[in-house]
Amino acid sequence: MEHTPHSPHGESQGFYGLGIAPNLLTAIEKLGFKTPTPIQHQAIPIAVAGKDVVGIAQTGTGKTLAFGVPMLQQIAQTGGRGLIILPTRELAVQVDEMLHQIGRSFGLRTALLIGGASSERQRQALQRQPQIIIGTPGRINDHLAQGTLRLGDVRILVLDEADRMLDMGFAPQIRKILQTVPKQRQTMLFSATMPKEIMRLATSYMQLPIRVEIAPEGTAAETVEQELFVVTKDQKLRLLDKLLQQYGGPVLIFSRTKFGARKIARAIGTMGHPVADLHSNKSFSQRQAALAGFKSGKYRILVATDIASRGIDVAGIELVVNYDVPENPHDYIHRIGRTGRAGLTGRAITFASADQGQQVRDIQKLMRTWIPITQLPALPPPRSDNFPALSYKSVKPRRHPSYRR
Repeated sequence: MEHTPHSPHGESQGFYGLGIAPNLLTAIEKLGFKTPTPIQHQAIPIAVAGKDVVGIAQTGTGKTLAFGVPMLQQIAQTGGRGLIILPTRELAVQVDEMLHQIGRSFGLRTALLIGGASSERQRQALQRQPQIIIGTPGRINDHLAQGTLRLGDVRILVLDEADRMLDMGFAPQIRKILQTVPKQRQTMLFSATMPKEIMRLATSYMQLPIRVEIAPEGTAAETVEQELFVVTKDQKLRLLDKLLQQYGGPVLIFSRTKFGARKIARAIGTMGHPVADLHSNKSFSQRQAALAGFKSGKYRILVATDIASRGIDVAGIELVVNYDVPENPHDYIHRIGRTGRAGLTGRAITFASADQGQQVRDIQKLMRTWIPITQLPALPPPRSDNFPALSYKSVKPRRHPSYRR
């Protein structure tokens, strides 16, 4: 696999010089995109030339435009269809929205194939001969099995968030889809990390792909300031209460469990903040309503499980709070990647108990950096009206030695 390192030079010329057709350049400019991100600057010229691409980039770096623009251009020039496979419904909806923004003036037709939505409407969309099909592996396979979808004319295939799809157990379904698309095609694979399974996938189903690595695997966004509080379980909500008073912008809070997300959201609501929760127990329409409300400002705070660590693309999130340390170190990177996006600065705060030192060290080892520990501030007194299920104990703030290198 040929490797293309990131070069910071030349991006000041904007999207000109990347091989993008004039009409697409106009559409990009109308959307307000002026300077390509590093992944866009590196991947677009390779992709518009029709070559296979393996792109490694952290979340929030503009990957949708990096594969969307070349796909639109290639389809316009050579015909055929594009297929984009993503791990979650939320990501699929966001990609569909972005492609329509770019391709609206060209009469772009897409079919969005996701669970939790009407199969009949999806069949109708497929009957309109869409140029691009966007979907999750399960629903794409459902339509293949029903005979409502055929992929014999796919000329460009994109696997986005490939590592996440493998983590979610989609590997057999992805292989089934790949067996139905023509072998002569262009393939683009994007992933935040590059485990061995992804490498095997790339070598098995791609033709001499060019690897574009924007940041080393496990690198967190430089625009995100990180800090860690060592807390007891009884201190978490009181510390969160203080932080929500300190930070007035949009806040995204991650809980490890669905039950925890609901409980935290209820507590925040009693603090007087507009809040919504997002997890897999919610229906797709409820999840969409929560995301839309968070984007519009109806809800300043969103409490979510890791279903949202890669599924939220909301500009201007000021703070990400890891109320619970994630079980998987990679999830930490994806969580904090929800802030500090598109060149903006952001902050990520993690709550960890004294016995979670190894989990924190695993995260630091992956990122090759140390997360600074912040001394606990003076916390507000317990408020029984807010947190009736909790009893608070006086715990002296301290730095726990297990977090040091």
